[in-house]
This record gives sequence, structure tokens and C-alpha cells, in this order.
Amino acid sequence: MSLQSDDTSPNGHAARPRGWLRAAIVAPLALAFVAASVGFIGFLSQLRGVETDPPHNADGIVVLTGGSSRVSDAMELLAAGYGKRLLISGVHPTNDASDISRSVPDSQGLMRCCVDLDRSAVNTRSNAAETRRWARERGFKSLIVVTSNYHMPRAIVELSHAMPDITLIPFAVVGDKWRDEPWWTSGGTFRLLLSEYAKYVAAEVRVRLADIGLDLTSDLAEQPAAAPRRPATALAN
Repeated sequence: MSLQSDDTSPNGHAARPRGWLRAAIVAPLALAFVAASVGFIGFLSQLRGVETDPPHNADGIVVLTGGSSRVSDAMELLAAGYGKRLLISGVHPTNDASDISRSVPDSQGLMRCCVDLDRSAVNTRSNAAETRRWARERGFKSLIVVTSNYHMPRAIVELSHAMPDITLIPFAVVGDKWRDEPWWTSGGTFRLLLSEYAKYVAAEVRVRLADIGLDLTSDLAEQPAAAPRRPATALAN
């Protein structure tokens, strides 16, 4: 009596679909992981490790609050004449100019003459909207953007989308912790970078979808209107 092979057994028939199903699930996940890893490496390549002076002056300077030494670095750029005015975007509603002056020594004169405070922005997207309003009110065509190095890619995405007609010059602030130890040796820094990368990707996707929507709207608006149909004439009997 011959034994039935495993391939023709009920169990053998059930194993094949399960194998294909497993492959169908694992393969896309593996591709997504590889794509995310490559994207993360590309994101890290954009981050500057040292602070460098702007290549040239601009009409204005905007600093996005949220990280250490951002405001003080922006004030130094203003004092050095890199811009005519400074916008500090994202100031807490309870803070005023005197609070900032106390945290940035020798800034009282500049605060009185050349600094504007934005208290309405609560995130990077609203930072971009308020910066656009401020720049257009003053007729500025170029801005130096001051924020932390890890935040700069997302800030440029949002600001470029909000102000495509304004030249942006990044000034990336590098924190002491970033200089003192490699990011991959600090769990906190690594988590911060992963979080910022996820926000950066989300911003890129949203902006690209918005641009596609605008392009489609523009194309539809440029299409000529269809000629009106002539009424059908009745044939004489």
C-alpha cells in the first residue's frame, strides 16, 4: 500500500496558501522598512553638525521658538546686520518683550526697534502662515530662517509651501548636546530624530498632495468651456 505524499495531503494543500499569504504580508512590510530606513538616512544627511554664518544678508530674519539658544542666535544675526527686522514666531501668550530681553542680554535696544513677536502660532505650519503674513506686510523678498538643525528640514518644507515667492536662507542652530555626543549614543536624541523624521514625512506628503490638488484645479480652470449645444430642429412631416 503506497503512502500519500505530503503535497497531496489536506495539510499540504493548506500549507501553500498560508505560505503565500505570509509572503504577501512580509514582503510589503520589508519594502516599507527599507524605504523608511533610506528616507531616514536622507533626512539625517540634511542635518548640519556645525553652525555657519549665512552666505549673505536678507530682508528679514524669522526664528521659530521651541529649542534652546534659537532666539539668542537670531538676535546675534540681527545685531550683526544680517536682516532689517526679526520675527520671533511662536512666543507663549503670557510672555512679552521684557521676558525675552531678560533671557537675551544686551537686547533691549534691538527689541524696541527691530523685533516683532508672534503669539498666535502653535506649530510649524502656523509658524509658516504667520511668517508669510509678516513678510508680505513688509514687502520682504528674502528671509533667514533660524531653528534647530533637526527641525530645519520640516520648517523649510512648510515655509517654502507657504511662501514660494520668498527666498529662504537656513541658519541651523546646533545644540550643545548634539556637539558633545553622537546622536546614536543617546536614546533621547534618537527618539527625537525619529519623531521629527515622521513629522517631516507627514509634512512632505501633505504639501505634495496640496500641490497636486492646486495643479488639478488650475488645469480645470484653464480648460475652455464646452460650446453650448444647439437645440435640435424638428423635421417637417
